[in-house]
Amino acid sequence: MNVTKTPALESARDFLVGLSRPTKSLIAVITDLLGIGTCVAFACWLVQGRASAWTADPMLIPAIAIVSILIAWKLGLYRAVVRYIGFDLIVAGGTTASFATVAGAALIYVIDPVALPIRWAFAFWAFAAIYICSSRFFARLFLVRRPKRRPIQSVIIYGAGEAGAQLAASLQGAGDYVPVAMVDDDSSLHGKKVKGLMIYSPATIGSLVSQKDIKGVLLALPSASRRRRRQVLERLSEFPVRVQTMPDFKDIVSGKASVDEIKDVDVKDLLGRDPVPPNTELLCASVTRKNVMVTGAGGSIGSELCRQILKLNPKRLICFEMSEAALYSIDRELRQLLATKELDCELVPLLGSAHHEKRIQEALHVFDIETVYHAAAYKHVPIVEHNLFEGIHNNVFGTLHTARAAIDAGVERFVLISTDKAVNPTSVMGATKRLSEQVLQAYNGRTEKTRFCMVRFGNVLESSGSVVPLFREQIRNGGPVTVTHRDIIRYFMTIPEAAQLVIQAASMARGGDVFVLDMGKPVRIEDLAHRMISLMGLTVRDQERPDGDIEIQYIGLRPAEKLYEELLIGSNVSGTEHPRIMRADEEYLSYEELDASLSDLKDASVSLDYDRARRILLSAVKEYSPSNGIDDLVWLQKTGTDSDEPKIVEFPKPSQ
Repeated sequence: MNVTKTPALESARDFLVGLSRPTKSLIAVITDLLGIGTCVAFACWLVQGRASAWTADPMLIPAIAIVSILIAWKLGLYRAVVRYIGFDLIVAGGTTASFATVAGAALIYVIDPVALPIRWAFAFWAFAAIYICSSRFFARLFLVRRPKRRPIQSVIIYGAGEAGAQLAASLQGAGDYVPVAMVDDDSSLHGKKVKGLMIYSPATIGSLVSQKDIKGVLLALPSASRRRRRQVLERLSEFPVRVQTMPDFKDIVSGKASVDEIKDVDVKDLLGRDPVPPNTELLCASVTRKNVMVTGAGGSIGSELCRQILKLNPKRLICFEMSEAALYSIDRELRQLLATKELDCELVPLLGSAHHEKRIQEALHVFDIETVYHAAAYKHVPIVEHNLFEGIHNNVFGTLHTARAAIDAGVERFVLISTDKAVNPTSVMGATKRLSEQVLQAYNGRTEKTRFCMVRFGNVLESSGSVVPLFREQIRNGGPVTVTHRDIIRYFMTIPEAAQLVIQAASMARGGDVFVLDMGKPVRIEDLAHRMISLMGLTVRDQERPDGDIEIQYIGLRPAEKLYEELLIGSNVSGTEHPRIMRADEEYLSYEELDASLSDLKDASVSLDYDRARRILLSAVKEYSPSNGIDDLVWLQKTGTDSDEPKIVEFPKPSQ
């Protein structure tokens, strides 16, 4: 029940709520004297008419009312805060009415022994119980300030199986959603009813949306494959409805979620990519009962590597991270995981940077590390482009120092987390990652114990800086959604799948391997934006649809950004024991060439010679082909160049 309150009523409510507790009790007592007295009179009139006992003794009504008030006081009815009273109101009202009825019947019998107070008692009890409960219920409605309730939405449930039936039952009569129909692909169910809802064919969704004013579709497909979910979502993206889903079946079974916990569609479902079950032997070979270090342990990939490695029961896990806040966060999470899973693993959070070779060398020695996952890197293309030397220091020399420390400590396996942007790079970030790959390839021939390898893959969903959380935030804020170019495409993979494949790839390393993950089909970023807008029940605003909800703005490629990414340099690639991990055979610098290039790059970094550093990157990474000039913000300031129109400095490619 909803009570509409005018300003005058709001003022009265605030006045009553602000009164002292004794004053409120006094008002309640006076009100109940009048109310219960009226109940006594009505009961007498109903049973005996005008010739009732109370006409002979006018003190009967106030006497019974006073006795009833004393009973209510004794039972604590006036100690309850009306605004927060609940089911206990019915119990208190019934109990108070019962005792007051007994007392009133006794008084009537004393005044007039000939009277029959039994019928009066039934009538009075009913009147008194109704009065006590209803008066406090309506007082509560008046006194409680209620937030404005969101309008109830009519929805369709997609899936008429057990999950759909449970979802329908949990939503009917409660919540902000009212299911009005169900749809299912099983034609044998069409025309039947589940929980009172008619089941239709998915082909009728369009007509249902218009006829029944449908605002949303709830997916009840907790056990469906991602490929199947993508097919359903592609169909639903044609309609002006918000698509949401119930939790995964495994979360419902484990108790982590309930059926009616409706949430937005996971972007993983938009990709339709079903993960391949992991090879347990490959997962465990480099981790189980071993001493493992993850550098960049607080980052998107590093933290997920830590989570999955911990579940594989290592002997010791070293989380190496230069951000104190990120290290604190992942350490706290992993310790909770240790306690929950009752795992036997020594967890060591280490602050440090891969720049400091002695620090990481000592850590590898002291903790007797056997496997290193080197995830520490700067990865955001525009940021690294604007901070040339920091990108070189962290990505190139950080990898160099960690690799040399690993050789010195006798580490068995060293895995570099690389990127598709290292293939035919156009950015400083991509060039530094390709050079860091070559560091491992060159150093692989100078050690017999340590096996170096690198794992190259594309974008991961929900990572920091990923386009997916950016689009989601922009849509929730009302737009616009910013896309750099209409034709830009990217490969996507979930963070858990990427980390799992990285761990498995490490176990297949022979030394100097370049592993490339199968990223599936590329995704047009423009299509992703359209689909995310549509599945949130909104429409794109453009020239054809000026009344749409969200505008898509094309802001142009950022400095050094590519329209599309590649995963392979050349075509020399072979399969491995895992269907989604390939092994590439690529050319690289010899150790002598690499050593000379790194020495020159170090000198350029020390002297902050931007032109020279750029020339060295072009020489060392022969595939590096930048489309822009130097965009380092400090260099632009020194040279007086506007950062929006960077000075183009072209360097000739070295002869090959």
